[in-house]
Amino acid sequence: MVKIIITSNEADQRLDRFLKKYLKKAPLSAIYKMIRKDVKINGKRGKEDTQLREGDEIALYISEEKLAELTAPVKKKAAKRQFKIAYEDENVLIVDKPSGLLTHGDAHEKKNTLVNQVCGYLQEKGEYEPSRERTFVPAPVNRLDRNTTGLVIFGKNAAALRSLTAVLRERDHVEKYYQTIVCGKFEKELVLEDRLVKDHDKNISSVTEDGKEARTQARPLVTGEKFSLAEVRIFTGRTHQIRVHMANAGYPLAGDIKYGNRKANELLKKHGVTTQLLHAYKLKFTHMPEELAGLEGKVVEAPLPADFARVKEVLIAEKGLKG
Repeated sequence: MVKIIITSNEADQRLDRFLKKYLKKAPLSAIYKMIRKDVKINGKRGKEDTQLREGDEIALYISEEKLAELTAPVKKKAAKRQFKIAYEDENVLIVDKPSGLLTHGDAHEKKNTLVNQVCGYLQEKGEYEPSRERTFVPAPVNRLDRNTTGLVIFGKNAAALRSLTAVLRERDHVEKYYQTIVCGKFEKELVLEDRLVKDHDKNISSVTEDGKEARTQARPLVTGEKFSLAEVRIFTGRTHQIRVHMANAGYPLAGDIKYGNRKANELLKKHGVTTQLLHAYKLKFTHMPEELAGLEGKVVEAPLPADFARVKEVLIAEKGLKG
């Protein structure tokens, strides 16, 4: 028998989810069989959805050898750091993600991701040690597309991660702002509200009555005849939300190959633009809970990437943009 005491980083999750993450090499069928026959919580049988609390004692009726086999760590090659640090305290890390870097891994890229780079950074600082954590991994609470740049928020411990997830769900505690170059003469502020659904096979989103609520607010910063610089605030976080909303409003993002204007994109290729120009540049934090007190009243910003700033200046100089 093996006894495990639940720590603060492991608390407030279901028993089955804890075991799936802890016993990394166990098949799901074995996990659920174990819950039925070989697991007790504080001396009593638990169910799959039993919520674990800090200090709970879990008894696993398996051998030390079997436990070692099922929990053997998966060796990962350290990913070279590409992000910049925009804000950091003992609980939270906010990074500036470059273009071309996935937030999470996908079927094609599993090693060089923002998550892996952040974990490597925290390991170097001695703030995260995988061998001491049974289930917790530092994780982001917002996600940017591969070619979208800017601010991504990470919880450095489980309590901070839960609190960040909760405050983002409330919508009015964290204001998220982007800058983007759109096609067309964008002159008036827009509030765009509808429902979006994602086609996972094609990795595109579209408007449908059965989709999830999506709300976007956009205002012009610099208006030109062919291209305009806009600031966009999102109140929800749907896949490709800004790209779909602005395209549907008649102002597709410059360089956007999925939802954009083909003729405009051909013109932009001459200036080296081959993907959307979208940058998550500002976060405002208000009414933070105690565990996120360091963020209270903070405004965190990330400067425009060099390529974005260069293209913006070219468009202003050559395409007649004027304030």
